[in-house]
Amino acid sequence: MALRRLRGAALLAAVGVGAAALAYRLLSGRQPAGRRQLRLVGLREPVEVLRDRWGVPHIYARNLWDLFFVLGYLQARDRLWQLDFYRRLATGTLAEVMGEAALEYDRLMRRVGIGRVARRDVDRLQPQVREALEAFAAGVNAWLASGTLPVECLVLRYRPQPWQVADSTAIGRFIAWTLSGNWDREVLRAWLLERFGPETLAELEPQYPLGKPLVLPPGSPSRSPGPDLRREFRELALAVVGGGLSNNWVVDGSKSVTGKPLLANDPHLPLSIPCIWYEAHLEAPGLRAAGVCLPGLPAIIIGHNQRIAWGVTAAMVDQDDLYIERLDPSDPSRYQFQGRWEQGEVVREEIRVRGREEPVVEEVLVTRHGPIISPCLPGVDRPLALRSVCLEERDFAGGLLALMQAEDWEGFRSALRGWVSSVLNFVYADVDGNIGYQMAGLVPVRRKGLGLAPAPGWTGEYEWEGYLPFEELPHSFNPPSHWLATANNKVVDDDYPHFLSAEYVDSPRIERIVQVLTSRQALSSEDFRALQTDLQSLPGQELAKLILSLEPRDPWARRAQTFVGAWDGSLHPESIAAAIVQAFFVHLVKRALEEKVGAMADFLLGRPVHPLRDAGHFFIDSASWLLRKMQERPDWFPGRTWREVAEQALVDAVRDLRRRLGDDMTRWQWGRLHRLVLRHPLGQVRALAPIFNRGPYPVGGDANTVAQAAYLPYDGYEVVSFAASWRMIVDLADFNRSLGVIPGGQSGNPASRHYTDQLQLWLQGEYHPMPWDREQVEKHVESRLHLTP
Repeated sequence: MALRRLRGAALLAAVGVGAAALAYRLLSGRQPAGRRQLRLVGLREPVEVLRDRWGVPHIYARNLWDLFFVLGYLQARDRLWQLDFYRRLATGTLAEVMGEAALEYDRLMRRVGIGRVARRDVDRLQPQVREALEAFAAGVNAWLASGTLPVECLVLRYRPQPWQVADSTAIGRFIAWTLSGNWDREVLRAWLLERFGPETLAELEPQYPLGKPLVLPPGSPSRSPGPDLRREFRELALAVVGGGLSNNWVVDGSKSVTGKPLLANDPHLPLSIPCIWYEAHLEAPGLRAAGVCLPGLPAIIIGHNQRIAWGVTAAMVDQDDLYIERLDPSDPSRYQFQGRWEQGEVVREEIRVRGREEPVVEEVLVTRHGPIISPCLPGVDRPLALRSVCLEERDFAGGLLALMQAEDWEGFRSALRGWVSSVLNFVYADVDGNIGYQMAGLVPVRRKGLGLAPAPGWTGEYEWEGYLPFEELPHSFNPPSHWLATANNKVVDDDYPHFLSAEYVDSPRIERIVQVLTSRQALSSEDFRALQTDLQSLPGQELAKLILSLEPRDPWARRAQTFVGAWDGSLHPESIAAAIVQAFFVHLVKRALEEKVGAMADFLLGRPVHPLRDAGHFFIDSASWLLRKMQERPDWFPGRTWREVAEQALVDAVRDLRRRLGDDMTRWQWGRLHRLVLRHPLGQVRALAPIFNRGPYPVGGDANTVAQAAYLPYDGYEVVSFAASWRMIVDLADFNRSLGVIPGGQSGNPASRHYTDQLQLWLQGEYHPMPWDREQVEKHVESRLHLTP
């Protein structure tokens, strides 16, 4: 998640390093007892918790209050510091415990105001959802009352505050904002637009390739032309100058060896430790569900119940817009709208910073469009207001319980009508053999423009006019293809009557998924496992052809060509050719970008616009862009051909590999360059890194493989962007045969055997069983916990 760039030196001031080793020793060896019985104030009836050998709790309660109470209790027991960290990240209160190192994050988040909106959420919640969140909060606080603190709190010398319902909704809003917003890319486009003009910006903008797979087949009576980016950027130029990625797919029984549907999902998010997902199996009268929760929320976000299964990917719909405001020079609390001055709301935010006696004060102007966030954005000198779906005054937790309780397609769609969070692609399957797809979430209807760059806020031309009705969102039920798949790709063709997005992710992942799903008549869980861990690179194969067509004079480059000539197209961590192709790709893209925007290319290669957000989506989408420009724009480099530049890029790539890996080409494995380090926020302090961090580990893949492991060249080749944060395969013929794995473990305690006990499974492309029936759960029990009122 965020805070990967925390300055270790600044954070060190807030940390008692000596306490870390002591706390680690105190907690070393602490393992769950085989059988325990506890009394908890707040429970209504007895609850039994069976922990399996992967640390996953199977909770058996007699009512829903107790079910969510115990889920909160267990999340706090396993991940209390993560809960508090997410709460502080969402509400802008990290500097209270982390000091100056977190101040810039807090300044931005206080301006955005998720915490302000979340505090008003309680009165909007449906009664059943509110009760679930209250029970969850009571469970978290029951663990807090035990007095047992996680090692991070001992290191930072603080005690978390009691949990509140608003803390859960704040986390939900924050996660949704990180998945669906593009404000950082809007800022970057504004910089590029101001410096280089609309024509250059349109040339640099990746667009979804024509003829590549869609989620739904073409053919709708209305026609809506694709976006004209040059016109869009020209219209915005006067004003400016004057995210997760994932895969999911499902097949019905006619394409499954079991005769029932199979469903797969692997959400791609920045990896950290503890993992962003918490596995759980919930059972009480009226609700049975298993899968993964977001820490801080009492709901299975991805998983199955006794009747249906579901998985999600980001639909890449833009739910953020930035507006350039005109402020009244005589009264900066007023702003212009359609020729009149309107009074904004001024909110005083006091940020407590560890080590300072006085708080840092942010006075936030809130306009009709939203809060002014530009004072926290380096290089931005115009007032920018943020409008975001994640700041809308709505029941933001609606649909969470209904989704877990849905029993058929209609119940599933009914639950998703209440989904007002980030726009997601849901795939669906049920035990009756049906499969389906539904886009869900709020899609803004813009009066004008595409929301790609900051728009004039004073004209009224770029206002939102509401949201697309749920019934008009793309959906499909039992398609004739007998399968459905999404990978953040374009959902519908240009005949669809509404604009959804201009920021779809490049197509190689969905192409490979479709290639595999359509190549076999009967697919198995093993086939799904192989596809989720597939390392075939379709763009890499095209780049390899280019490399082999070159005639470099450099002997090292010619020798590199011999490895590429024998390549099978897989970005396996042991592949030498994979390293050569990837380094060549990076150097060629870098040269192409620098030709147009000079040093600003760093931002397109992953340099963050703000430390909270990595602006790396361009590079992730750049493979098709590069190959397309080589065909469409032979004049890209004045006085030079693409071939000449490519030959120099190959020479540069080989020099880069020699510098990083030495002169022995047989040691140029991709996994020696492309490594994963699971980083903990406190692991930025060198003395604490051995305690909290894990790695490095060699990994394969890149942004364009189904087994995504994206990197940003600005940071080198380390996996810092997106990778599978949870892999799940659900067998609708027998839920006991379902599989899952997270890149880490259930526990947030670095001394626990469940801190990273699933990591080797994840690295090796293996899974653990997800036992469903009580009889099967009993076969994997590690410990039992009996809780009584």
